[in-house]
Amino acid sequence: MMPYMSLTIHYLSANWELKSKCLETVFTPESHTSENLAEALRSSFQECSLDERKLVCITTDNGANMAAVRKLGWTWLNCFGHNLHLAVTNAMKSEKDRTARAMGVFRNLVTAFSQSWQKKKKLQREQVEHNLPQHCLVLDCPTRWGTKQKMVARVLEQVPAIRRVLMDDRRSQHLIPMWQDIEVLESVNAALKKVADFTDALSSEKTVTAPSVKPVLQLLTEDILLPTDEDTELTRNLKKKMVGVLKDKYSAPATQQLLSKASFIDPRHKDINPGDDVKDALLEEMLAMPEERRDIRDGEAAMSVAAAGEGEGESAPSSPPKKIKNLADLLGKRKAQSSSPVPKRIRADTEVARYLQEEALDLHSDPLAWWRDNQARFPLLSKVARKYMTICATSTPSERVFSAAGNIVTPLRSSLKPDKVNMLVFLSRNMKTEK
Repeated sequence: MMPYMSLTIHYLSANWELKSKCLETVFTPESHTSENLAEALRSSFQECSLDERKLVCITTDNGANMAAVRKLGWTWLNCFGHNLHLAVTNAMKSEKDRTARAMGVFRNLVTAFSQSWQKKKKLQREQVEHNLPQHCLVLDCPTRWGTKQKMVARVLEQVPAIRRVLMDDRRSQHLIPMWQDIEVLESVNAALKKVADFTDALSSEKTVTAPSVKPVLQLLTEDILLPTDEDTELTRNLKKKMVGVLKDKYSAPATQQLLSKASFIDPRHKDINPGDDVKDALLEEMLAMPEERRDIRDGEAAMSVAAAGEGEGESAPSSPPKKIKNLADLLGKRKAQSSSPVPKRIRADTEVARYLQEEALDLHSDPLAWWRDNQARFPLLSKVARKYMTICATSTPSERVFSAAGNIVTPLRSSLKPDKVNMLVFLSRNMKTEK
């Protein structure tokens, strides 16, 4: 229950490798209002010598105090996992009269098995007897919607074995789920099971995630969560409510444009039409990118190599041998003098047009590897790609930091000073084991 704030950054290395670092975990005893959080974030940036102008986006949950990000003027993306959690919980609340009792029955049933080793042992025997998978029951967590689906699915899977165990214990027979409860939660499971894996898939720190948010939303709202003729009334109602919440959470024009840019710049999803406004915004960013300058000319580099070679032998010549110019050198020099540089705007338009003509990358391919191999062909567009490939779709990295902190600040180490906690979490999250 100690109040800390963690700052995690994500960036691309020169070799297009996705990197993630926990910079600090700061003790923040003040009330976590938007004003205090804004001040703490800015202080963390100054402490770590970070330039706010290089910040592409910050991903947080939908908490009211996250208005701190808007106070700072930073580009903000709300966490996909949190949005999906809100969609599920709001859908369940809208059908509370029909789902609350059944969920309570399943929750009490799982709790009874988790608190009795005898029931667990009997359940294992019945699983073998009924040829069921050797799975343990799962208890849901209020802040993790996925655990609700896992609890429901696991109980439905093990119903025959559970009934047999509870029938042999007169004191536990009241826990046997009725057919009405099973029917309700079968409808709930039908609505939730198809979206259960999306949160985990978009919570990775080692793969690109933000460019996939828009395609995932389209898949959910236009396919997976569309009501079908086989769905019960409850399943259809839950799907409609979930779609409504997801569309509302991503309805802001700034968020839509951010997701469209990220999807367009990913060679796996670039076939999605971003619209003229998104293309124009990307072109403006390309034009704003600084030009690369070469500090050493080819002739100077050659002279350096020659000078370095002179000290190796005792009879080195006093001056480098004269280079004989061939026809290609003479023609190239004239061409360089007569040709004028291509305007940056034309180069940017050409890169975007050529990029659109490229075949879309297979969904199982690595977009970062593609950009590493093709950045020379798209020098301006690749710089923009570096920005949007680093954005996280979820705030799960911060949750992982606090999970690590929970293993460090235990009841037996509750007297650790905040600066020691900061250092230990920093080492735990950033130190790699050398083999």
